[in-house]
Amino acid sequence: MDIEFIREYCLKKNGVKEEMPFGPDTLVFKIAGKIFLISGLDKIPFSISLKCDPELAIELRERYSEVTPGWHLNKKMWNTVELSGSIPQKEILAMIDHSYSEVVKKLPKKLRGELPKKDWLYPSK
Repeated sequence: MDIEFIREYCLKKNGVKEEMPFGPDTLVFKIAGKIFLISGLDKIPFSISLKCDPELAIELRERYSEVTPGWHLNKKMWNTVELSGSIPQKEILAMIDHSYSEVVKKLPKKLRGELPKKDWLYPSK
């Protein structure tokens, strides 16, 4: 799994925009101005940081050695996931879907109402 795959997957989600607000080496994906995925393009091995429910964040860290507390982020609610190939792709996509959903469900009701419900209630697989 590489950045192009991640990029295409994220951009298929409703309302997602990509930006580089921290410079040319950091790609950010946002929904309604709120970040749900960050990736350092200059990091080896390639990794992504995702928002996560605090209890699930701990569970994922215990399950996978490649999942660690968010680097330079709130470690309670962000995980950094190293994409070295040992975590199944299906699981990584589920983590991305969860991050997207975590951000969407905390948006103001008006903004949530502007999104098709299928995207945030039933994340794409």
